[in-house]
Amino acid sequence: MVRNLYGSAELQERLGVSRARIVQITTRPDFPAPFDRLAGGAVWLVTDVEAWISEHRPWQAQGTDPDER
Repeated sequence: MVRNLYGSAELQERLGVSRARIVQITTRPDFPAPFDRLAGGAVWLVTDVEAWISEHRPWQAQGTDPDER
């Protein structure tokens, strides 16, 4: 299944951090703005988040981990 959106749970899994750390990361001024806000919370475009990861966490960028999705 190809994902186009990340919610907080997907960000936690993708970055390997706690829920509290996701709140810190997603409120940074350099983190992409949410694509939309739903009843369950904010969602981000995967492409925006992956671009942010490539710039700010290159060791976690897709293509650097042999077990990536």
